[in-house]
Amino acid sequence: MKNTLHSALAVLAGLATLAAAPAPAADKYPDRPIRMVVPFPPGAASDFLARTVGQKLGELYGQQVVVDNRPGAGGIVGSTILAKAAPDGYTLGVIGQPHIVNALLHKDSAYRPLEDIATITLLAVLPNVVVVAPNLQVNSLADLVALAKAKPGQLNFGSAGVGSSSHLAGELFKAATGVNVVHVPFKLLSDVFTEMLAGRVHYYVFPLPAVMPMLRDGKLRPIAVATAKRASSLPDVPTSAESGVPAYISESWFGAVAPAKTQRSTINKLNADIVGILRTQDTRDRFQRQGADPVFGTPEEFQSLMKSEYTRFQKLVQDAGIKVQ
Repeated sequence: MKNTLHSALAVLAGLATLAAAPAPAADKYPDRPIRMVVPFPPGAASDFLARTVGQKLGELYGQQVVVDNRPGAGGIVGSTILAKAAPDGYTLGVIGQPHIVNALLHKDSAYRPLEDIATITLLAVLPNVVVVAPNLQVNSLADLVALAKAKPGQLNFGSAGVGSSSHLAGELFKAATGVNVVHVPFKLLSDVFTEMLAGRVHYYVFPLPAVMPMLRDGKLRPIAVATAKRASSLPDVPTSAESGVPAYISESWFGAVAPAKTQRSTINKLNADIVGILRTQDTRDRFQRQGADPVFGTPEEFQSLMKSEYTRFQKLVQDAGIKVQ
């Protein structure tokens, strides 16, 4: 399929923004602290990105950037808060695919995923990594598929909630391999780790930064990265294709946004400043140590990606038979 996330991101990767100079009305912005809403708990991939970029923005502006974790309902709580916030530039957010998918999964969604936010810039593309419980007797992705097919309905995979990035990655794995496994959603990442270490959750497809500390400590086992090439932070972990499952490709992206109707001059300033942060070697090194690659561009390019992803996930929800609530 030509219109894929991979090809869209390839266009965005490495692009420098040419943001217009801020209008005089934005000269004093910001003159007070900024709130950065994250729809997932501390430790999640979006939380790491928000804290890294927020710290740098705070240093640049001389104002505190407060990361406000608002987990709940797979990201719906945080996305709703962000969509309904005052469009004054003092509430920002870091969102990913769940922002789109959750609106597709609920007939009476409290927010519109495209119309209620103003895109600033994409921040990062993250490889999704398939991680198994320590006691699960598999050594590769092919082993996991074989075990799941030998025991239909007996294996399970965890996620950060219905519609979350990890849920989508797990559904894509099911679609690519034809396995019959049970989805187990969680509210807190700490609960996921507890259940995996106890062997009650068999595997989980993590955006890499969310699980990197556990992998470094050797507490959980990565068996494959679901990308076309190996992750620089996990050079010994094979890709899904190298593991015998070439049909499984899965990445997560996250970007910075503001409420709709935020002044264009403010959006342009934030775009220029955040892109400047993403271009620094220090930020690149911090991202890559956690398994993320900085990716940035203009607000229009991020908006275009959001629209194409909306169409793609509409089809995934239908094809995977994910129940609309």
